[in-house]
Amino acid sequence: MHVNKKELVDALAKKASITKKDAEAFLDAFIEVVSETLSKGEEVKLVGFGTFKVQERAARKGVNPQTGKPIKIPAKKVPKFVPGKELKEMVK
Repeated sequence: MHVNKKELVDALAKKASITKKDAEAFLDAFIEVVSETLSKGEEVKLVGFGTFKVQERAARKGVNPQTGKPIKIPAKKVPKFVPGKELKEMVK
């Protein structure tokens, strides 16, 4: 099972005793701020919850699954979330 954006907005509104409209505005702002911060190559650390950061993947060799021919996969940056100790403990 997973939680979609609507369900997350509903849960935030209930937990924070705010309107769904305010909860959605907060969630949209949070996503925007985290995305902008990562696009600058910076991290977002939420102690106990986790860290959003950018990880660099090195260039590497791969294989085209349709043809079986070798290909070069270029280096790239990808977003990554590393859970904090408290979150890990909660999920156990």
